[in-house]
Amino acid sequence: MAKVAVIVPGAGAGERFGGKRNKIFEKVRDQPMFIRTLEIFTGHRDVIQTIFVCSAADLDEVKERFGGHLSFMGATVVEGGKTRTESVRNALAKVSEEAELVAVHDAARPCVSRVWVDAVFAQAAKTGAALLALPLHGTLKRVADSGVVDSTLPRAEYKNLWEAQTPQVFSKTILEKAYASGQDATDDAALVEALGRPVSVVPGDPRNIKVTTPADLAFANAVANTLPKPRDLGALHPFQEDLRL
Repeated sequence: MAKVAVIVPGAGAGERFGGKRNKIFEKVRDQPMFIRTLEIFTGHRDVIQTIFVCSAADLDEVKERFGGHLSFMGATVVEGGKTRTESVRNALAKVSEEAELVAVHDAARPCVSRVWVDAVFAQAAKTGAALLALPLHGTLKRVADSGVVDSTLPRAEYKNLWEAQTPQVFSKTILEKAYASGQDATDDAALVEALGRPVSVVPGDPRNIKVTTPADLAFANAVANTLPKPRDLGALHPFQEDLRL
């Protein structure tokens, strides 16, 4: 496999979560969320570097409370910027020259299995750009600011729509070029797409949730011990079997 550097952005304000401190410090199965997320990658056989991106407001607490743990894991801490794009760009500047692929994974996604990580790493090694994503299900409603349904979207309009997850993994050269464009985006794949580069989709899993609200945190705690292990025969979610690329 290719040598992978992993960037874990955790510098967001987390305003939708509420509370007096950054949600990354909230615990999932007795571990701070961002530590649990980092540990998924620091022991991975293909990962040669792990970079945690922290906000300036949280930097001192991270170093004082978790510096020893991060050092033991071999994780580097980088100060983030005002936006996610700035934060990833700061980390990208610190990526090792030996890295062939760069993976970006949200610190607030602590329930990603190495099975899924391996799948998206392998796809990115083949194509140069890949991400985990989920197809949209159910019936979608467009809702007015007043909280009243404005319209129901015909299923045909979103049958090919997928919700992006992370990790998103790219050739180091491709990602550097994408970030050199100076554009801003809510995820890395969008910047790569703007270059005209195709990005492969690897079916993800609903358990790989991004913790945004306290309810999401409760869900993460509920499913954290159900994630497939690399040797599990039933490692893929049922619809992953159908959508395997």
